[in-house]
Amino acid sequence: MKQFTGFPAKMEFTPIPNLFFGRLLPEIDNMAELKTTLHLFMTLYRKRGYPQFVSHRELLGDAGLMDSLKEAGKSSDEVLREALGMATKRGTFLHLVLDKGEASEDIYLLNNEANRQAVAKIQSGELKLSGFKAVKPADVTAEAPPDIFALYEDNIGILTPMIADELREAEKLYPEGWIRDAIKEAVALNKRSIRYIMRILERWSSEGRTDGTYPRYSKTDSDKYIKGKYGHMVQR
Repeated sequence: MKQFTGFPAKMEFTPIPNLFFGRLLPEIDNMAELKTTLHLFMTLYRKRGYPQFVSHRELLGDAGLMDSLKEAGKSSDEVLREALGMATKRGTFLHLVLDKGEASEDIYLLNNEANRQAVAKIQSGELKLSGFKAVKPADVTAEAPPDIFALYEDNIGILTPMIADELREAEKLYPEGWIRDAIKEAVALNKRSIRYIMRILERWSSEGRTDGTYPRYSKTDSDKYIKGKYGHMVQR
């Protein structure tokens, strides 16, 4: 392996959402998916116009990406398609198949609210891309609500790896609706911290909510959570 000589004094940077590091990166265990995801971040950032998208044809034409995806027994095109399928299924990107003349073309967009709305408009015919016509739905619906990780980062603050772990633990103990409502209540009270959110959930688990609902787990599970690794963050 030839050693990298280092970065120059002046260079360009590619923005990557903080949520990627806290929510997606810990779950990606396929190197081809990771390489393709990072490449798409870079390519989409360089795009202009609305909406910003990358076609499968463009990706095939990138020699650097295709060389990096070489695997024994598989063509780079096959590896790329598998990687794009995994990234789309994970929800990192939106996928549309469009008509372009007599052929079809796969395009990929970052899965954010603006692009989900754009995809819905393309599918309904309200928005037309020059030279393209939608032929089947995207893999992620336009009305899909943000998950608790996105909701936290949008309303509370930066999603660090430790906070992401804390939210994953909370998912095992509380209904997702409870976690969403706890985040909303913390925002409404201007108590924007993971510690306050956990206090809300702990109170609801022991006292019940005003709607009379209780979580589906035992007090033993609750005690284990409170006395566990992050117990100090939820004790009163």
